[in-house]
Amino acid sequence: MSPAKKQQTTNKETEEKIEVEKDIITELPEEEEDLKKEKKPDITDWQPKTTTGKRVKQGEIKHISQILDQGTPIMETGIIDALLPNLKNELLFIGQSKGKFGGGQKRIFRQTQKKTPEGNKPSFSCQAVVGNEDGYVGVGYGKSKDTVPAREKALHKAKLNILKIKRGCGSWECGCKTPHSIPYKVIGKCGSTKIVLMPAPKGKGLCVEQECAKILKLAGIKDIWSKSFGQTRVKTNLVAACVEALHKLSTTKIRPEDAETTGIKEGQLA
Repeated sequence: MSPAKKQQTTNKETEEKIEVEKDIITELPEEEEDLKKEKKPDITDWQPKTTTGKRVKQGEIKHISQILDQGTPIMETGIIDALLPNLKNELLFIGQSKGKFGGGQKRIFRQTQKKTPEGNKPSFSCQAVVGNEDGYVGVGYGKSKDTVPAREKALHKAKLNILKIKRGCGSWECGCKTPHSIPYKVIGKCGSTKIVLMPAPKGKGLCVEQECAKILKLAGIKDIWSKSFGQTRVKTNLVAACVEALHKLSTTKIRPEDAETTGIKEGQLA
């Protein structure tokens, strides 16, 4: 075979390899986009098993605040589907696809492997956030041997971990008394990761890490400042620290006169 023909065959082989690699790369985002699509819940066939669920089904409990204020644990997702039907969900990018020198694209699934005598056993973990963009938000973590069960577990736990967020205007630069930010500074910590959330004036936007911004957006917060310390590359710890900071907004007690000046609003009544 002549050198020219050898060069043509090698060029064809390299072109075919590039096309195959492109197909593999384009399949992953399409698969993740399909997984992000969530159907609206149907509670017509819901048969509650807990006392709280039965009271919701009978109409005795008409708002989610009646459950959260008493500290009653939510054990069924049908309660959230009935009381907060307009929930939006988002999947967080906690993983990374395989790439040369760690340069892979961000993914919603974090893949790990266990070494066994039979071979490698992969598992996938996923983290989801749900909220109505009006004072209620929840974050859940799911892990399974496949991607779809991991996503379903994450969404299921996110609904059970719903929180009522306290909002307001605690920035000295604004003073508009509208619930566009948070009323005071809060700190959250998980592992070596630490995040500080501070109130910002109106129009500033969410000056925070991208995955934490998704949580704050679904919680109904529009303007915020933040500082982060430690290993923030571990997204699961950073998200857990952000959730702890948001939880402190509702557990911290404040004086009535301070509540009036900051325009505090907790949740959204029906």
